[in-house]
Amino acid sequence: MNNHVTVLEIDGSALVHNLNYFKQKLQPETKILAVVKAFGYGSDGVQVAKFLEDKVAYFAVAYAHEGIALREAGIQTPILVLHPHLQNLQAIVAYRLEPALYNFNIFEAFLELASKAPLTNYPVHLKFNTGLNRLGFWHTDIPEILTHIKDTNNIKVQSLFSHLAASEDLSENNFNSNQINNFTGIVQHFCKYLGYEPILHILNTSGVINYPKAQFDMVRIGIGLYGFGNDDKETAQLKNTHNLKSIISQIHEIKPGDTVGYNRAFIAKKATKTATIPVGHADGLSRKLGNKKGFVLINNQKAEIIGNVCMDMIMVNVTKIDCKEGDEVTLFNSQKMIQNISDISETIVYETLTAISPRVKKILKE
Repeated sequence: MNNHVTVLEIDGSALVHNLNYFKQKLQPETKILAVVKAFGYGSDGVQVAKFLEDKVAYFAVAYAHEGIALREAGIQTPILVLHPHLQNLQAIVAYRLEPALYNFNIFEAFLELASKAPLTNYPVHLKFNTGLNRLGFWHTDIPEILTHIKDTNNIKVQSLFSHLAASEDLSENNFNSNQINNFTGIVQHFCKYLGYEPILHILNTSGVINYPKAQFDMVRIGIGLYGFGNDDKETAQLKNTHNLKSIISQIHEIKPGDTVGYNRAFIAKKATKTATIPVGHADGLSRKLGNKKGFVLINNQKAEIIGNVCMDMIMVNVTKIDCKEGDEVTLFNSQKMIQNISDISETIVYETLTAISPRVKKILKE
């Protein structure tokens, strides 16, 4: 049982709002794949997936063990594993997960496994590289792929997909459009010889916003599900899903000249009241938030973080705040606060959210 008093509350109504916001941008027949990798972007992939199971066509995870956790929680919706490895193929089949095959090494290994089992029409997804240059077959690989596929019924190509490199950046419109055109060409070439129509998808959250004509059959909603669009205007249409809270463990009255925390980083110039909170960089808070750069909310008032962020604690200045030990502390409860933390930490929202430690208790509130 996780009894850590620092808790991340996941707002279920916000999740549904965000999902519906993107749904209204889609054609009625366009399917939605919800991305719940990386603990549901720092929340809880299992709780989020259970909550959304009847509202989406697919889930996606990065690695096999994430998909296994969903299956063990009773989730029956199809699950795409975006980055499977040779060591995990047996488990992927055992848990009815669907692998993305991205090179001949893993493609041929899965074909061999499917043949030996034997499997019949086992769903696999083929990823093509159209410019991100991360994972994926090249368009020149199509003839060899088709040669492997044509004489087997052990696998079925459930989908063909690719990934835009800069979908949020309209200055890269030409590059993104070329990727979409390249993917369209790959699809036409591949499906001409396949004999059936797989699901097609290339758009992520920002792609849905910026390239509505490239929806194909399905879109992948990741960061948008958790409250962030590709600019302030889009984010304002979404609702925050992550609310990180803790409590005051202890309050100190310190004298002028006293210091607070490691390396005596804070020196009191006058009588100061400080509060110690049980959350630190082991919970996902960047050390860059220390020394008055970051703040928390206590009784709706800002309390600056003073001194260095510790592994398990922070200290804040509550001299002007009426508070007591045990009072609730808000680390963040809005997109604005999360973005501010990201800016101070010199990173992006994705990292701020996914940095939230597994030891932080997660509760989904409907």
